[in-house]
Amino acid sequence: MAGAFAAFENGSNTAKDGEFREDLNRILICPDCKEEPPNLIEEYSSGDMVCATCGLVLDRIIDTRSEWRTFSGDDNGNDDPSRVGDAPNLMIDGDQLQTAIAFDGKGAKNLAHLQNKVNQDKGTKVLLQAYRDIQALTDSINAGTQVANTAKHIFKMVDDNKALKGKSQEAIVAGCIFIACRQTNVPRTFREVYGLTKVSKKEIGRVFKQLEAFLQKMGGEDKVAKATGYSQQYQAKGSTTADELCIRYCSNLQFRNPVRVENVARRLAEKSSEVSDLAGRSPLSVAAACIYMASHLVGEPRSTKQISVVSSVSDGTVKTAYRYLYAAKDTILTKEVFSEETFGEIMANIDKVPVN
Repeated sequence: MAGAFAAFENGSNTAKDGEFREDLNRILICPDCKEEPPNLIEEYSSGDMVCATCGLVLDRIIDTRSEWRTFSGDDNGNDDPSRVGDAPNLMIDGDQLQTAIAFDGKGAKNLAHLQNKVNQDKGTKVLLQAYRDIQALTDSINAGTQVANTAKHIFKMVDDNKALKGKSQEAIVAGCIFIACRQTNVPRTFREVYGLTKVSKKEIGRVFKQLEAFLQKMGGEDKVAKATGYSQQYQAKGSTTADELCIRYCSNLQFRNPVRVENVARRLAEKSSEVSDLAGRSPLSVAAACIYMASHLVGEPRSTKQISVVSSVSDGTVKTAYRYLYAAKDTILTKEVFSEETFGEIMANIDKVPVN
């Protein structure tokens, strides 16, 4: 770096007997500004010695400060997290800076078993096992990270408050996933959660009612985490509607234009509430019937058998619901619902809709 700066010697100190001694008379100044005393800044983030006046980089430096940096200003009365180690998991209580012993050999395996037995308490083991189950179940249905984190947080609230005593962990996990899906606007039906967890629909319904009452009671307290998708005030939602199911079913049927089919199907599902014959029928069968009609209106027809596989209802149930929907097509397929400017081809394909 001899060409990047000018060194001026006001005197000289010679080393005696080869012993190194720092020459305090050598001054590093900027060759462009030539200010004395020099106006230099040490930028530890980039590792440069920079002239504060003109910005010229004069030399490279090494950060000799302590590596143990803490963030006490960002903490709320807890221990200061250091820069070393993994980030703390907010879903687990207690000190998490533990030592892990590898399973390398018989002696190490026994030592690791004893170390885990001493350090991990029963409550932490239950939480970790529940978190693993929730993560595996949500991943199997592609529910997303937000659903998994919300379900984990609800389970932790239940565990901390010792609520739902007498219920099995599998049933509580199923109820947490069901509520998490609803709160994040990706609802699942009791039948789908039953197929996912093998917990009976009746038991899921009981746990859901108890969880909903518990969360409504706890919703206004500060224990609700803001970091997850779970809102601070729990809002009870009604049952899953047919138009909410149309979004997922259309994406699973692999249409060339799924957004168009989904838009038409959701409009049909919203108007189907006015059809008296469809009142009281399952939203799964209503959504399947609306998708069947929408696929023919858009020009990408799907059979009732294909739709029944995606919607988890029988082929006959889809046909029955569709017959009621077709009988009311004159009140559903109107220009008020499907305008000519946006849905011109839809109104032109009304005659192509099958009778059954």
